[in-house]
Amino acid sequence: MTPSVPGSRIASNLGLSDRIFAGPRSRRLLATVESGLELVDECLRTELHVTDALADATSRYLFDAGGKRVRPMLALLTAQLGEGTNRGVVEAATALELTHLGSLYHDDVMDAADRRRGVPSAHSVWGNNVAILTGDLLFSRASQLMARNGDRAIKLQADTFERLVLGQMHETVGAQEGDDPVDFYLQVLADKTGSLIAAAAQAGAIFAHAPAESVEAVRVFGEKAGVAFQLIDDVIDLSADPDQTGKVPGTDLRAGVPTMPYLLLGRADDPSSRALHARIDAGVAEIAEGADPVILDDDLALLRDHAATDATRELAEQWSRDAVDALAPLPDGAVRDALTRFAQAVADRSS
Repeated sequence: MTPSVPGSRIASNLGLSDRIFAGPRSRRLLATVESGLELVDECLRTELHVTDALADATSRYLFDAGGKRVRPMLALLTAQLGEGTNRGVVEAATALELTHLGSLYHDDVMDAADRRRGVPSAHSVWGNNVAILTGDLLFSRASQLMARNGDRAIKLQADTFERLVLGQMHETVGAQEGDDPVDFYLQVLADKTGSLIAAAAQAGAIFAHAPAESVEAVRVFGEKAGVAFQLIDDVIDLSADPDQTGKVPGTDLRAGVPTMPYLLLGRADDPSSRALHARIDAGVAEIAEGADPVILDDDLALLRDHAATDATRELAEQWSRDAVDALAPLPDGAVRDALTRFAQAVADRSS
């Protein structure tokens, strides 16, 4: 196995470096990606600085709390399919990470989440209005940064942001009559999570001038890997260990946000599953009326051990396999190996 680079951001925040960059031909690639991540973090620190004291503190809050930097890592990886890391790749990777950060501020307000990345959520500290405005500020900074790289970069940012908003809107209003709840939810995941990961993978290839077939391959790969990533997040959301999630267990469900284990539970027709589903619905309604969220602790523990959660893991593994299949047009080599291992590792983070 390839040893982790000391102080590696990938090692510390993803915990996956030994798997993604395994094998002798990946050692140089790992060093290249690590060097690129240092440039992205430097760029993030610069772009997050605001002369206004309050805006500077709120903008940096979730960045300083940590984060996996999954999207920049993918951009730096796919850049090696072309000319490698350059200013355009670093700026695009930074812009997409800023977009991700901005979305977290908004998501936590909409989901009434208490914690993010192991710290109190921004709206818990400064209130909803400041948290929303901070997200807006980060989105504007991301657009400014993308604009430095021409029309294609602007379009990539705009198209991705549109999908993020539509995904959030559809999640908010929920499935409508005639929609299959599971299929509807998978599309929400593709828009809310898959689109941004796909954009990151695409951006690295685009701005490093990789072949067109490689750009399309990593776009499809990124979207499918992103869905797998979020499906496993749904499993991890039920974890009894808040140190693993950085959030209270079952945060999404307690806030009335459906997750895949809950949706698959709704497909089960045995009496105990139907009863559990009904109790979760009743608990969510009571919480919305002001009840203590702990009323769902026991039922969410039952869901964590239910077959519906196992089925969610299996579904994530299928999306991971589909992501790997999308890499077929790429040349054999360390980049393709690393992307393959990334998709595989994403799908078993909870094992």
